[in-house]
Amino acid sequence: MSLIVHHLNHSRSQRLLWLLEELELPYEIRFYQRNKATMLAPPELKAVHPLGKSPVLEDGPLKLVETGAICEYLVEKTGRLGPTDPDEGLRHYRQFLHYAEGSVMPTLLLMLAMSKVPLIGGIAVKKVQPMVDVHLDYVEQVLASRPWFAGHALTAADIMMSFPLEAAVSRAGLGTSRPATMAWLQKIHARPAYQAALQKGGDYAYA
Repeated sequence: MSLIVHHLNHSRSQRLLWLLEELELPYEIRFYQRNKATMLAPPELKAVHPLGKSPVLEDGPLKLVETGAICEYLVEKTGRLGPTDPDEGLRHYRQFLHYAEGSVMPTLLLMLAMSKVPLIGGIAVKKVQPMVDVHLDYVEQVLASRPWFAGHALTAADIMMSFPLEAAVSRAGLGTSRPATMAWLQKIHARPAYQAALQKGGDYAYA
């Protein structure tokens, strides 16, 4: 039985399609479109899961939300794209698997929310930018020291980190002043599995 991915356009669920392509697992996509005025997920997703968010992964009777948890489940299921060294797994892989949503994305979302506040939005964004820069500088330091987030091979940690760093290019000034991070983005975008996921997933504003 194929896995089912409930996928929202222009969203973090693009990472799950990439992961599945890297793992070479068969899957079916069920597509959902954002409301063009509000950019919110459609109410139909609440029929899939009470949170009404994407991605949702179905594997037979099992239904999972939260991209990090889904990544962990698929890595354990296949034995692939996890850490190749136990020490790296503790120090790097697990950290960055959760750092993406636990630290980087909340700061980026705060910047996005502040940018939409009338009159004072620009001022608020300038105050948030140094908070974002702390994370971007840290990421640059890491990627200048090793080719992938967990060490010397692509893992699910890289897949988790892709969305916040792609979003940072368009929302938070990530650019050529951080060459190691930009080179990493170019490297993941060139992967055949990433390209296949992009072709299958539809509209995605951050690649």
